[in-house]
Amino acid sequence: MQAYKINVASSFVLVLLSVIALVTVITGLVWPPPVPEPDEGTQAHLFQLSIAGLLPMSVIAVATANWRQPRRSLVPLVIAFILTLLAFAGLYHLEHLL
Repeated sequence: MQAYKINVASSFVLVLLSVIALVTVITGLVWPPPVPEPDEGTQAHLFQLSIAGLLPMSVIAVATANWRQPRRSLVPLVIAFILTLLAFAGLYHLEHLL
């Protein structure tokens, strides 16, 4: 039962970090800074921290997953992967096409 609670919490944090990464990129696309800043800015730091947090949360989620019910274990991982992929696609667009 303890592993299940850890898995639920880590899966929630995993998806939350992916959402934070995506939201920071979307806000950068919607409201770009008027002039380039000498520092990367708060949005870039939030993005970097959320991406850095994905690896340990992924490891915890996979390690505590109940693989007898793979659907329940894989759904948060797939959602986090798709959201992170969208965040990096938006970041690529922001950095290279704008």
